[in-house]
Amino acid sequence: MKPVSSKVTLVAFTPDPEGVIAAAGKLCYSADPENIFHPSPKEARQFVRQLRSWGHLSPLEHASFTFCLEGVSRAMTHQLVRHRIASYSQRSQRYVEEGDFDYVVPPQVKGKSVSFEGKEWRGEEFFRQTMEMIGERYRALDQALGGAGESSHEDARYLLPNACESKIFVTMNARQLLHFFGERLCNRAQWEIREVAQKMLDLLRLTYPGIFGGAGPKCIERGRCPEGKRGCGKFEEVKERYREQPA
Repeated sequence: MKPVSSKVTLVAFTPDPEGVIAAAGKLCYSADPENIFHPSPKEARQFVRQLRSWGHLSPLEHASFTFCLEGVSRAMTHQLVRHRIASYSQRSQRYVEEGDFDYVVPPQVKGKSVSFEGKEWRGEEFFRQTMEMIGERYRALDQALGGAGESSHEDARYLLPNACESKIFVTMNARQLLHFFGERLCNRAQWEIREVAQKMLDLLRLTYPGIFGGAGPKCIERGRCPEGKRGCGKFEEVKERYREQPA
């Protein structure tokens, strides 16, 4: 058992995604379908930018991207799967024994002091020992339930915490990814899913700037913070961070 941090891998994607999106978009306006294919990379990129500027986003749904997320918590994946226009495959706690589970430690825990049972604990140590105690009790309960694989794991898993490390495949189309980044890169989003979203965007925006250039939290697209009094108060700083670089 050990603390872990997120790892994001781009596993697969639609070949030439900007070319596919540009062709799909051009089909909507072209009387001659033969002219829509094989634009130069520069032409495709420029037309995808044009589509985005028009708000014509349905062609972006023809390009999809698949990521493998590791070192993430169950708390994070429960948020992730709320994005319903996506496909997910997650490691099962029913089929996989989790007695020695790794775990994610919230940064806010570090440097804190916890008062418990008349003793002062460092936050990290309190968290670590709690995870180890849960692991011990999981193993004991799993054995009491027969230690027989899925038939015992499926009920022993009720002891597992939200911090328990998980692995998940996620596939989203480009339009949904832009929406996902808009919601989850906001400073008000929970820290772990914001961290994962940033790593996903970092893998995409330099390679496919026509699709993902200028992508970021929703305030970037809207030109203002939509959260009102709940906003982070850092719009100018955020705008500079996600400012699109020249292609």
